[in-house]
Amino acid sequence: MHSDDKPADQRRHRVAAMVSGVAGEKQRQERRADPQVDADEAGQRLDNFLARHLADLPKSHLFRIIRSGEVRVNGARARPEHRLAGGDRLRLPPSALAKWAVPAQAGASGAGAESEPGTAGRSPLIRGQARQMTRQLAVIHEDEAVLVVDKPYGMAVHGGSGVNLGVIEAMRMARPELRFLELAHRLDRETSGLLVLAKKRTALVALQAQFRERQTRKQYQALVWGRLPRRDKTIRLALSRDEETASGDRRVRIDPAGQVAISIVKGLAHAPGPLADAPLSRAGVVIETGRTHQIRVHLAAIGHPILGDPKYGDFSRNRQLQSAGHRRMYLHAWRLSFRHPVSAAMMTLEAPLPPEFLELVPDQARAGDDRQAGSDGVEARQAAAASPAPVPSPAPAAPRASALVPGDSP
Repeated sequence: MHSDDKPADQRRHRVAAMVSGVAGEKQRQERRADPQVDADEAGQRLDNFLARHLADLPKSHLFRIIRSGEVRVNGARARPEHRLAGGDRLRLPPSALAKWAVPAQAGASGAGAESEPGTAGRSPLIRGQARQMTRQLAVIHEDEAVLVVDKPYGMAVHGGSGVNLGVIEAMRMARPELRFLELAHRLDRETSGLLVLAKKRTALVALQAQFRERQTRKQYQALVWGRLPRRDKTIRLALSRDEETASGDRRVRIDPAGQVAISIVKGLAHAPGPLADAPLSRAGVVIETGRTHQIRVHLAAIGHPILGDPKYGDFSRNRQLQSAGHRRMYLHAWRLSFRHPVSAAMMTLEAPLPPEFLELVPDQARAGDDRQAGSDGVEARQAAAASPAPVPSPAPAAPRASALVPGDSP
């Protein structure tokens, strides 16, 4: 080859490399611009799926792009609650594509493994908050399909308006080896107690079906104002949710045209309480339906609002209670019975009653037939699903179980 030919050859190589690079980048952008739903992610709500992959995108922005139609599923607009199917393709705006992340494969390691969405991009402050949150979560039960924790009062189950991190986001950051981790149900931020998460898509579907079809048995304990009788009382009051306000607040009200809601309540113990002329009761509550704020609205409706309830409570007494140092809402998801989503074995789990409950209303001597609310009617109707034993008097809270962050101490 003559020396005069070398510059021309070099130019041709450079042009070919540029063309190849541009084509490759275009293909990568096309693949990135058209995320596809994997088979093991099928069945998820659109908003939950996007939150999983877009952990660094503010929730307010996420919901805005869904509602404005900037997010398309197979070319069509979709609502946040739309259920995705395997193979669905999503079109996202550039603001979301720039933050798209793929969850790590279970057991992945080494330089080629991608981090759990949002972990690498989170600030040290957010990562520190996540570690602090997970230290407060006692693991009640864990196996290959299910993870059950005892959620403390004041911790949101998921991020949202004004909340950077919830239980699910913090746990995903603490457990990046889990490819799949989703909430099987929800608890109010103000409520403490048992919270169930699924570690497999099939487990999530099976658990959600049980909650939806009322095949679980959910038992709560609450501290309420007034002396609640030591006998079962069935509350059948339909409920409706008001429209969400601009601040994200949403309230529930009694509405004969609303959704059916059934709670069974019973006084378990009584005490004078810290306020004059304001006796307290510790109530056992079994819910046959799972409506938003159901227990809180039902107890308020029968004249026994929950202590510290910021929406449906006795506000004057709540302020006095806070001045005396009692600063939480006294509702606890105490016991839960459900069938294991893989083995179908019946499981009954308990989250110890927080000590502040017993501080205000200690255990008292009770009649020999005293049991948790609904021990006759609900057990008969749900015997095939649960059949739990009579409820003993709850003991003071035991030391918390192992936290979620290996090697960390509370």
